[in-house]
Amino acid sequence: MTQPIRLVSGFVTVGFWTLASRLLGFARDILIAAYLGAGPVAEAFLIAFSLPNMFRRFFAEGAFNMAFVPLFAKKVEGGDDALGFARDAFAGMLLLLSLFTAAGIVLMPALVLAMASGFAADERFALAVEYGRLAFPYILFISLAALLSGVLNATGRFLAAAAAPVLLNVIFIMAVLIGAALGRPLSDSIGVSVDEALGLRVGDTLALSVPIAGAAQFALVWWAASRAGFRLTPRRPRLTPELKRLAVIAAPAALAGGVVQVNLLIGRQVASFFEGAVAWLSYADRLYQLPLGVVGIAIGVVLLPDLSRRLRADDVAGGRDAFNRAGEMALALTVPAAMALAVIPGPIVDVLFRRGAFDAADAAATALAVAVYGAGLPAFVLQKVLQPLFFAREDTRRPFYYALVALAVNAGIAIGLAPVIGYIAAAFGTTLAGWAMVALLWRGSRRMGAAAELDARFLRRLGRIVASSALMGVVLLVASRALAPWLEQGATRYAALALLVFIGIAAYFGLGHLLGAFRLGEFRRALRRQR
Repeated sequence: MTQPIRLVSGFVTVGFWTLASRLLGFARDILIAAYLGAGPVAEAFLIAFSLPNMFRRFFAEGAFNMAFVPLFAKKVEGGDDALGFARDAFAGMLLLLSLFTAAGIVLMPALVLAMASGFAADERFALAVEYGRLAFPYILFISLAALLSGVLNATGRFLAAAAAPVLLNVIFIMAVLIGAALGRPLSDSIGVSVDEALGLRVGDTLALSVPIAGAAQFALVWWAASRAGFRLTPRRPRLTPELKRLAVIAAPAALAGGVVQVNLLIGRQVASFFEGAVAWLSYADRLYQLPLGVVGIAIGVVLLPDLSRRLRADDVAGGRDAFNRAGEMALALTVPAAMALAVIPGPIVDVLFRRGAFDAADAAATALAVAVYGAGLPAFVLQKVLQPLFFAREDTRRPFYYALVALAVNAGIAIGLAPVIGYIAAAFGTTLAGWAMVALLWRGSRRMGAAAELDARFLRRLGRIVASSALMGVVLLVASRALAPWLEQGATRYAALALLVFIGIAAYFGLGHLLGAFRLGEFRRALRRQR
């Protein structure tokens, strides 16, 4: 029982700090929505911020990290020069990303068009280019931070890497509050303004807070890695055999990651042709990213190093147990979340976002997107469970081919249905492509032997998780109608939403325990181990 508890314990560590980051992200987006609503300034900033985030997932959290962690962990366990390997990777990434950042700033107009060509005909284009140039250096800092996080995760140190994203939202919130305290409209303080008295360009800006936050995250994980004995400092890059091996493994994963980002591009391109849709989909994305981040990222961060170690040790039984427990936890936490997003998206969006410039029409459009994204939530998390089966074996080619199929599904639905059902076609494309990817990953994993097989406990609990979630959905539907008068009134709506969420949590965990979907003691043991 020690290893499963240790695995769950790692999930709890990463999940807790990811939850903290997502909750602060809600506070950030609530402030932005209240000040900007779904207007042109909001859409321009959201596109500008998504650009470095997109490349971050492509370079750092996706291809590079998935290839780097197994190789680095192997060197740590084998007593090889793990520190030298990490330093070479750090030097190479520093050089490449410095050049890429400079190129991105120069080519920002083309990047904005590639992201949202619907902006070309109006004021959103110039704003997005300005904000994008200010925010883009974030990609350099956050990618180096991701490498350092991989070093920490591969050695079983999850705390600093999991806590670092909290800094991003803290700095964002501070930037908004400082702008408000100075009495400036947020629409002015997002970009760079001209101080007429001094004749200088000054930047008390939200866009400038993006690279500042990246630097803060980098500083935190660099300090943690240094304390762990992995002090990475700049040095002359060199192409070693180990880095060549890393590039060979990472290249197909990079292509797969690129396909995933093209999927996101398709959604934003479709949305950019509908006024307000970029903002609606972005706010909806924030809601479903909460459970996705807490569960999916925690599983991806903890499961990959664990599976890599077990597969190298020929521990088939241990690998199978780790895979099944990760899948079990993923479904136990995301199926009820998906049900809640499908049943009560209206009250959630109304209470969290409807205020100031974000009106009832914006809330209704966002709620529809939340419900559609919610249907794909289990698929997005199951991908995090299935992909390590491939990456732990240094197989990055098949996920790339699967991602190409998912891309075709997404493009066909999002672009094909947009003239018929409007902006929501982008959300349907994302959700259905997610399920297509899961189906392909599952089919491919069937050839991996016993380590990828579902055990009796997983199969027994799967139906009970679904049943518990369905019953919770009924409870939430009844409770939301009973609380409807309070969900629409001033300050009471916050307490009413909190009560509604509590009712859903209590109903699910109570029913799940009674039906045998899980045992509450499993969660208590993991929490006690963290303390």
